[in-house]
Amino acid sequence: MKRIFTLCIVLCTVLTGFAQTDTTGKQSDTIKVGTMIIIRKPGSNDDESKRDKHIIISNNSGRHYKPSNISTNWFIFDLGFANYNDKTNYADARSAGFVSNAFTDKDNMKLRAIKSVNVNVWFFMQRLNMIKNVVNLKYGLGLELNNYRYDNKEIRFHKNPTYIDIDNSLANAKKNKLAADYITVPLMLNFNFTPHHSRGFGFSAGVSAGYLYSARQKIKMGNDRSKLHDDFDLERWKLSYVGELNLGPVRLYGSYAFKSMWSKGLDQTPYNVGLRFSNW
Repeated sequence: MKRIFTLCIVLCTVLTGFAQTDTTGKQSDTIKVGTMIIIRKPGSNDDESKRDKHIIISNNSGRHYKPSNISTNWFIFDLGFANYNDKTNYADARSAGFVSNAFTDKDNMKLRAIKSVNVNVWFFMQRLNMIKNVVNLKYGLGLELNNYRYDNKEIRFHKNPTYIDIDNSLANAKKNKLAADYITVPLMLNFNFTPHHSRGFGFSAGVSAGYLYSARQKIKMGNDRSKLHDDFDLERWKLSYVGELNLGPVRLYGSYAFKSMWSKGLDQTPYNVGLRFSNW
């Protein structure tokens, strides 16, 4: 910031010097430095000693432009955290045989919050003007990738039938996580309070529908990695409330599912929050 301020002073001084030698011209001089525009406007007085000089400094970082009725944003990336709200009745889950007797409460299924990651790759998102580019319909298509990393490294999933056990041989595991991946379609109502700026302010709210296309448990022991692929009785369809917040160059997103991600056994409602890397 100090360097930019110093540069402005130097440029203004140079431009003022140019004004002392230009006794006939009335043309404005314009210099652009990055997103900063400096304009020197000569005065109208014919007397050089009394002629006014006007220096105008403006910032073009807002990127003023004329919005279109339909705009498309290709390949958007989200990076955030994945977690769930666990309301499981573990006594019932043990009685149903979905978890072993070692599961006394939800502490056994706690996640490592910082290590549980959500990554979304949106192939495209499109914005359709509804009211003066302020109210828009926003929709898209992409992949929603969730990694739930367990704090208890001894958790092991089994399939056919699905049940979850405590395996003491995994005590020294470096990594133990459940991955659930969806192909997802979001549909939102977008409110853009600065429609003539690409990095504007506003928010979006709506719903999304995702279909589970891959699930697996991944365990890392030393240099060995093992993967068990199955749906583990996860719900095939995931319906969620979704939203995003645009704060100029910073964009935030979030989602919260309608219900548990399991079809039986556990009652865990997933949610995601994070940063969105997008043009608008």
